Amino acid sequence: MTGPAPTRRSGRWIERWDPEDEAFWQAGGERIARRNLWFSVLSEHIGFSVWTLWSVLVLFMGPEYGLTPADKFLLTSVVTLVGAVVRVPYTFAVAVFGGRNWTIISASMLLVPAVAAFAVMEPGTSFSTFLLVGMLAGIGGGNFASSMTNINAFFPLRKKGWALGLNAGGGNIGVPVIQLIALAIIGAGGGPRLLLGIYIPLIVVAAVLAASFMDNLASVKNDTGAAKDAARDAHTWIMAFLYIGTFGSFIGYSFAFGQVLTNQFGRTPLQAAYLTFIGPLLGSLIRPVGGWLADRYGGARITLYNYVAMAAATGLLVFAGMRKSLPLFVPVFVVLFVLSGLGNGSTYKMIPGIFQAKAVAKGLEGEEAAAYGRRLSGASMGLIGAVGALGGVGINLAFRQSFLSYGSGTGAFVTFLAFYGACFVVTWAVYLRRGAGEAHATAAADAKPQLSYAEV
Repeated sequence: MTGPAPTRRSGRWIERWDPEDEAFWQAGGERIARRNLWFSVLSEHIGFSVWTLWSVLVLFMGPEYGLTPADKFLLTSVVTLVGAVVRVPYTFAVAVFGGRNWTIISASMLLVPAVAAFAVMEPGTSFSTFLLVGMLAGIGGGNFASSMTNINAFFPLRKKGWALGLNAGGGNIGVPVIQLIALAIIGAGGGPRLLLGIYIPLIVVAAVLAASFMDNLASVKNDTGAAKDAARDAHTWIMAFLYIGTFGSFIGYSFAFGQVLTNQFGRTPLQAAYLTFIGPLLGSLIRPVGGWLADRYGGARITLYNYVAMAAATGLLVFAGMRKSLPLFVPVFVVLFVLSGLGNGSTYKMIPGIFQAKAVAKGLEGEEAAAYGRRLSGASMGLIGAVGALGGVGINLAFRQSFLSYGSGTGAFVTFLAFYGACFVVTWAVYLRRGAGEAHATAAADAKPQLSYAEV
């Protein structure tokens, strides 16, 4: 069976896009969506590498730079903060400029923090200068929001868990990749400018490939009303809270892991670099699995069980820190990274399902319900992603205070344990407790006619 193919206008704009129509999807929609997904992943991947650049650069910054551990945690906190804040305007930039056009612009903008870091990365540079240049690197965090909003529009609801998980996971891998490259450079006796010299041409390649192979969707129009509606909806902020626990953990730990190893366990920068990439790598790779499991078993259920496991792992980290046991600390921390990645996939799968469920609860059907769900879920993703990334700021500030007060990160882990407990309670109370949410909502990821919030 075939259906009408996507129609185009000049400038790589697609006029008609209806992924929920199976005939349309098979007639060419899937091929176009997948092509945009792959090049979106590449640009977002480079963006994540630039955003987390300073988690690596601080390992190069020895005593000759004159920075204390507290200074370094503050520096990474500022980078994380900017990355979180810019996610909001980046989300709506897709509707203003088009997904392809904004990917070109946002990828090209990554040259600014990379070149600036190349210029100042040497002993004698003031701490305030490092803070300013670190803030510039935060724009790399915005690429995630625009990429997720764009890809959300390309795929049907039944495939969003997989597609969004793969898009985000491929981007998240930018964290361990830059750490691996830094490991190789440190091991070879190279300096931080060599690392930056590798990434500057990669940024140019990502922008050129986006220009050559991606598309804009004319149906994704600038809609300030969607942003206001999403901000007024309680589920946007509930999901933002839950995303703090998953993605906030992932990005916060990615920035902090190396510093914890060097400051609490006395590892050298090279020894820390040998370990820091493992957690972010596995956490990134498993994110699509979290989306797939959510597609199959329900995002709320997977998220709930995941928080139980995250709390258990954090409890073991408290024990390992008190015993000063590096052999226990490192593998458990890696497990916590994996769980944060799994939860990233399951929580983001919940978002389109929740708004689709609300559409049906309002009495909408068919394409009208699907359009409502896409509109609000796309608008909410930027807000949820921004608030979630703020969790990374909180983690780095908590570690900074813990090291200032106790000389270790154990106090911070106790705080994280309590937060994961709160996330468990919220997930159960809002999305899994009997009678929670609208009684019979349709979120047709698997085309079931009756689906509750527990299944989104």
